[in-house]
Amino acid sequence: MKKVTLYTDGACSGNPGGGGWGCILMYGDHRLELSGGEEETTNNRMELLAVISGLERLKYPCEVDVYSDSAYTVRGFDEGWIYGWERSGWRKADNKPVLNDDLWKRLLSLTRTHKVTFHKVKGHADDELNNRCDELARAAIPKPAPGPSSNPAGEG
Repeated sequence: MKKVTLYTDGACSGNPGGGGWGCILMYGDHRLELSGGEEETTNNRMELLAVISGLERLKYPCEVDVYSDSAYTVRGFDEGWIYGWERSGWRKADNKPVLNDDLWKRLLSLTRTHKVTFHKVKGHADDELNNRCDELARAAIPKPAPGPSSNPAGEG
């Protein structure tokens, strides 16, 4: 299996609000930066989508080290939350539905194709690649449409 490194980050302007995600895939000397955004979303959705988007870009099963500043994403796997949710029909311990189950299901499927190890990094610190993912995510946040003109008649 090829060994790949994936750095990810998500950002949201308001929560919910416009959001963006960014990721960097690295294999040997190759580096690929990806990003995208949605108009109405949450930070957690963008964090998950960053990982999903990076993993979905891989053409073959790989061994992937994922670096994320999202405790939500990393703990979902490292603390086994996702496996309990899957066993309980995507319900939490309080029997409420798991938030973002559509994305968790996609991510779980990808971790069964690839050998994924999650690593928690400190966000907005001295990690150059995490900071770059944050830049990509923020740049991908859709800009709000301009509001109605304060001068609709074009006078002035």
